Amino acid sequence: MVYESKQNPLIKKIASLKDKKGRREHGAYLVEGIKMVFEAVKYNQPICYVVVTEDFKEPIPPCDAEVITVSRAVFEYLSDETTPQGILAVIKIPSSPVQKPIGNALLLDGVSDPGNLGTIIRTACASNYKDIYAVNSADFYSPKTVRASMSGIYFVNLYKCSYEEVFSAISGLDLIVADIKGSNLFEFKPSKNFCIAVGNEANGLSETVKNKASYTLTIPMSENSESLNVAVASSIMMYTLINQKEN
Repeated sequence: MVYESKQNPLIKKIASLKDKKGRREHGAYLVEGIKMVFEAVKYNQPICYVVVTEDFKEPIPPCDAEVITVSRAVFEYLSDETTPQGILAVIKIPSSPVQKPIGNALLLDGVSDPGNLGTIIRTACASNYKDIYAVNSADFYSPKTVRASMSGIYFVNLYKCSYEEVFSAISGLDLIVADIKGSNLFEFKPSKNFCIAVGNEANGLSETVKNKASYTLTIPMSENSESLNVAVASSIMMYTLINQKEN
């Protein structure tokens, strides 16, 4: 069977996952492209549906999800990509209460750009930060965030939470905040597990987070530079601090 109508209830449900309201209502999100869908299968993500165009040529890895075939026009309606590859998957959003981190962690305080958020997730996965807490930030599961994470979203624990919840979860860890007025990042050696906090692209960290800081650090820059993109800054901090951590 080939789904050819955009008005089909299942097609409309899948399309709704491009919006935050639909993701919240159905508890699922979309991933697109051969690499991300195949890795979702490989790493046993909770896939509900795999959707392909009728002319999709790649053999789909065996999985328990229902495979749905749609016309090119319907797929373009479902897709959030500029140049769709003809395959996407519907994956259940993990549901778990805010928990204490495994090792080092990240606190995202008002990170509002989905691309930045996805890049941070990707770097956290690569540098072995397993737990990411977000307060007043972009949606972890928006198509732009998922795409920018490059499958990193499958391998970290993501918590949308309040300040009270995250401070309780990271109790016992040093809270290291990034601020232009801080000490030199490259001269600091963490002595125990820590949580890095980075803030909003325009306004930086909230006073609520600053006031909880164990240490305030800055990334030295040339006098011609005013600031770094939050995804770049968090990446530098993640790698630097984990490599400088005292054994």
